[in-house]
Amino acid sequence: MDESVQLVGNETETERKRKSVAQIDYKQEEIKRQKHMKTVAVLGEEDASVKLLEDLVFGAEDDLVERLAEERGNEGSTLLDDEESSDSDEENESRLRLPPVKKAVWEDEDDQAEEEVDMTHRFRRDLTKGSAEAKMSKQKLQLRMKEQFQKAMGGAPSWAETKVKKKSRRKADDDDDEDEKEDDDDDLLRKTGNFVGSSESLPKGIIRMKKCLHANNARPSDGQLTTVQFHPSAQVVMTAGMDRSISLFQVDGKSNPKIQSIHLERFPVHKARFSVDGEQVVATSFRNKLFYLYDMMEGKVVPVHSVRGLNEQRVKEFEVSPDGDSLLLTGTSGYLHVLTLKTKEVVRSMKINGEVSGVAYSHDGSKVFASSEEGEVYVWDSRSSRCLGRFTDEGCIRGTSMTASPNGHYLACGSQSGVVNIYSQEACLRETNPKPLKAVMNLVNSATSLCFNPTSEILAIASRFDNEAVRLVHLPSYTVFSNFPLFHRKTLYHAHSLAFSPHSGFFSLANNKGYAPLFRLLHYKNF
Repeated sequence: MDESVQLVGNETETERKRKSVAQIDYKQEEIKRQKHMKTVAVLGEEDASVKLLEDLVFGAEDDLVERLAEERGNEGSTLLDDEESSDSDEENESRLRLPPVKKAVWEDEDDQAEEEVDMTHRFRRDLTKGSAEAKMSKQKLQLRMKEQFQKAMGGAPSWAETKVKKKSRRKADDDDDEDEKEDDDDDLLRKTGNFVGSSESLPKGIIRMKKCLHANNARPSDGQLTTVQFHPSAQVVMTAGMDRSISLFQVDGKSNPKIQSIHLERFPVHKARFSVDGEQVVATSFRNKLFYLYDMMEGKVVPVHSVRGLNEQRVKEFEVSPDGDSLLLTGTSGYLHVLTLKTKEVVRSMKINGEVSGVAYSHDGSKVFASSEEGEVYVWDSRSSRCLGRFTDEGCIRGTSMTASPNGHYLACGSQSGVVNIYSQEACLRETNPKPLKAVMNLVNSATSLCFNPTSEILAIASRFDNEAVRLVHLPSYTVFSNFPLFHRKTLYHAHSLAFSPHSGFFSLANNKGYAPLFRLLHYKNF
């Protein structure tokens, strides 16, 4: 009986020990299970250091640096900070910096000495500013080349800026502006095109242009050209000259095929102009008052032998009125005659002191500006033939040419000394002694040809007495474009006439070699 109880008691004691051991094993298993769950959860999350490594390898360095800098300023820690890490703040910041530039293991004293480059070589002459710079150090040569590049590009190009500068500039703008810029960047990467010339106003300093085939390459003139003009509505250019012919060419900048040529017997053309509607051509010669009217629609050439009311031995110079109804003929002894194209008769005349050297209509045709060889400028009312005033062209000894801007702001007067004075038309009408806005002194010979482009942003000036004597003046900065003419060999020669296309896409001139050099102005999109 006692043994049975003892056995039962022993079994109970054994079972109790077994249960206590099982409980201990269960707790240990539970602890292990919790650890495994934590490990799995950690493995499921993206490690910050792994994310950093991916960003550094696959790009977005600038975004990462800015984000780390912001988080360090706001929270006092970055993605690289770790509770278990013993790195200091300096070590964390060093991870964000670019790798330091390694120092040279060996330094040669000869390398430190400035090596001078011979600038008289034909490939380096354009980089010098005078004969004193026969030799130049490498450092100075690099700076000079950098300056020349930036000058040709109109400043440092945007693609040369670092990404950090671009990011900081975008960050300073509003969120909407940032979105717009990002969209523009995306569009820039998706397509090609002429993005540089997208600004509305023409920049100064450098004018982007391309030299094309001569406008009259399909039929060069046997003698000197005296006239070049673009058609007011069609993509056509007209040339005329001493070979007694008038030619029309289609302008495409590549082949410029000839459309038509007409020959005028014993009539060397001094000047030819399109009518305002572009349906007729008016041509005058040197020796007589005969002029021709060429009707392009009907293909007829009509000679005008006599004009009622015109007592002149010869008529060379003329201007077509802006309304297209009349011609302003330049006579002798200071006379100006208004001839109607409808009846071919003189309806009124104006007279100035001395010989007429230049005539220009205002943009609306209400005023006539006339300059004399004595250097005086007259302003007339074109409807009543009443003189509204006159003034002396500042510094002018002998006047040679004149033109008015299409926007009605400027009046340019050329002189025999080569100086071209640019006036404000408003000041010429209001003041008795107006001062020029700018005196352009880039010609050394007589300024014989002046021409504004249709947008009044460019004034072309030229002299027919010297080669390459053509300049383009930027308005309203009154500075000359430094890269025109940029060709070292003679291509422009003596310019007798200047012309811009209706939307300033092309510029041409007539020279004494019988050619009309053609240039494409890349800033303007249309013909």
